[in-house]
Amino acid sequence: MKYFKKSLSILLRSDFTVFTFKDISILWGDTDSKATLAGIFYYVKTGQLYRIRKGIYAKDKNYNSLEFATKIFTPSYVGFETVLARAGVIFQFYGQIFVASYLTREIVADGRTYVYRKIKDSLLTNHAGMEFASHFMMASPERAFLDVLYLNKDYHFDNLSKLDWDKIFEILPIYEGHQRMEKQVRAFYKKKL
Repeated sequence: MKYFKKSLSILLRSDFTVFTFKDISILWGDTDSKATLAGIFYYVKTGQLYRIRKGIYAKDKNYNSLEFATKIFTPSYVGFETVLARAGVIFQFYGQIFVASYLTREIVADGRTYVYRKIKDSLLTNHAGMEFASHFMMASPERAFLDVLYLNKDYHFDNLSKLDWDKIFEILPIYEGHQRMEKQVRAFYKKKL
């Protein structure tokens, strides 16, 4: 029982709001997965940990859903319409959270929809235009803009004045070989002038 109390305090003091099984094992310094499972099961059963999805837990129901989104599939980062709407580049409201990943999936967890869009590995693991936000990676508005163009031939943006075009042209080379995309970026840039 002392072990469990010590272990819970480690999680509660952490500034993470979401933990995978692996995260908990590392934080507890536990090499015995059965002991970790027993501790997690005990805390979930007594209501001291909240199980969001198999293998992913939170301190309580007030966890950061963006942090959770990047724990389901890794590597991944929050991007696309989620970032563009927050930045005021698009005005359409989306209740889903959009995430760049190595696969395409739609997951519903805890009443919220998470949409994973596949991008090639060289882009997924390239940190150009990325921001580290409270234990998860998030695309900058400029990177989200480019990722949306990468996946969509025709997309409507409502307010391009919110974007830093110097950053866009700095990030653009990571999409090498995509002439269509480069033409689109240059066309959008001319429009905004």
